[in-house]
Amino acid sequence: MLDFSQFSGLVLFMFIFTAGFWLLLFLLTFVVPYWIGGTIWENMKLKKEAKKAAEAAEEK
Repeated sequence: MLDFSQFSGLVLFMFIFTAGFWLLLFLLTFVVPYWIGGTIWENMKLKKEAKKAAEAAEEK
C-alpha cells in the first residue's frame, strides 16, 4: 500500500498529466485550427488588396 508521501506524489503526477492532456486536446481542436484559418483568411485579404492596387496602378 502507498504511504501518504507516495500517494500525494501520485495525485500530483496524475493532476499534471491530465491537465497537460486536456490542454493539448484543447489546443489541437480549437486554437491551432483558429490560428491556421485566420492566417489563410488574412493572406486571402492581402492578395485581394494587392490585386486591386495592381489594377488601379494599371489604369493610371
